[in-house]
Amino acid sequence: MTLIARILGIVKPAPRVPDIQLLHAAIVTQVRNPVFYRDYGVPDTLDGRFDLLVLHVVLVVLRLQDSGEAAAAQALVDYLAADLDRNLREMGTGDMGVGKRMRAMGEAFTGRARAYRAALAGGEAALLPALDRNLFGTVDTDMKALALMAGYVQRQWQHLCGMPAAGIIAGEQALQAP
Repeated sequence: MTLIARILGIVKPAPRVPDIQLLHAAIVTQVRNPVFYRDYGVPDTLDGRFDLLVLHVVLVVLRLQDSGEAAAAQALVDYLAADLDRNLREMGTGDMGVGKRMRAMGEAFTGRARAYRAALAGGEAALLPALDRNLFGTVDTDMKALALMAGYVQRQWQHLCGMPAAGIIAGEQALQAP
């Protein structure tokens, strides 16, 4: 934007979007923790890891949205999409296949985000079936593992709600250990 345009108010500056790379890295590190696959029963498969990643990103995105940080929430979703695209290409997926898979992952993300938002508002009674369907959907659910995961999600949500948005965006202890 030129100085004259700024002075005349012709063009409004775009909202400042923070560098979200550190937050994304913190989420990925959390998702790689073996405790989720060993003790919490999350399937240690490509789908299980994707679903666990989505769960964590959704928790952070919902918290950022609730705190008025829509630009940061969108930046995180955009960064996630770019990272998933890159990973698909590294795994050898061709251009035509990447588009199809990215569309499916985008739909999965959106559906899970709606389900988790509703579940967080509805307490444990709503969270258990949402996790069973969206995180453990491909395996027979171990009820003990499901309860452990629901407790973890509730603790994580409370932790995020107690943090300032700026700290979350910076990736500073955004997530607690499981």
